[in-house]
Amino acid sequence: MAHITITVTAKAKWSTYSHRLLDSSDLITSSYTGVIIPQALSKTAVEDGSAKEADTIPTPKVIIDLNSDPDATIVEITFGDRLGALLDTMNALKKLGLNVVKASVFLDSSGKHNKFAITKADTGRKVEDPELLEAIRLTIINNLLQYHPESSTQLAMGVAFGVEAPKQQVDVDIATHINVYDDGPNRSMLYVEAADRPGLLVDLVKIITDINISVESGEFDTEGLLAKAKFYVSYKGKAIIKPLQQVLANSLRYYLRRPTTEEASF
Repeated sequence: MAHITITVTAKAKWSTYSHRLLDSSDLITSSYTGVIIPQALSKTAVEDGSAKEADTIPTPKVIIDLNSDPDATIVEITFGDRLGALLDTMNALKKLGLNVVKASVFLDSSGKHNKFAITKADTGRKVEDPELLEAIRLTIINNLLQYHPESSTQLAMGVAFGVEAPKQQVDVDIATHINVYDDGPNRSMLYVEAADRPGLLVDLVKIITDINISVESGEFDTEGLLAKAKFYVSYKGKAIIKPLQQVLANSLRYYLRRPTTEEASF
């Protein structure tokens, strides 16, 4: 069976981010109306169309990049040659209060790449808010699951939004990896790898900022059932000292493993 990967990359300036972060459940009913879960196709449609094509399903990839363009957030989506013009995705992004200011398509060996430059409709600026970045992430994944239901069994989001849950289960203890490294005198690099779930990006930033650590920039990747995040962080403008690194790692590890931790094990 082909392995399907979705990669979501977000690089943003979050050091001044201080307003209330949403819980993962809030994302579905927040003011970002484009995060309403679309109605996926029926399971019959999946069985009729995907059973014969299981070995040829291309790998879908989504990149959300705030680094390459100073004025806009770049969204790049690839799923072989199946995506067409992606008008449904563009309309869904508009419902989030975003403008698609530029669109382009290019081809390479991995397929057709659909690239959009998006800005916030009210300010004309690029997106840097973690809540809205997560809303964009869920909206794109929801659209992939709706229009390409054959990806449902390969993606973590298939549990909540797809027509069929993934058959593979992630061992949370094995999948969770947290490392903190110094990256010069003024910042540290935090790497997190864990089982993916809706709202994970927002929740990670909330946990970090709740212990007064600033998130200066970040990159967030979703790869099938896993999520991988790399954040550049600091404490009062300096790299995080070793004791605080341990507090940060312990806080994140507790949160990420909590759904599968039994109270009787304590």
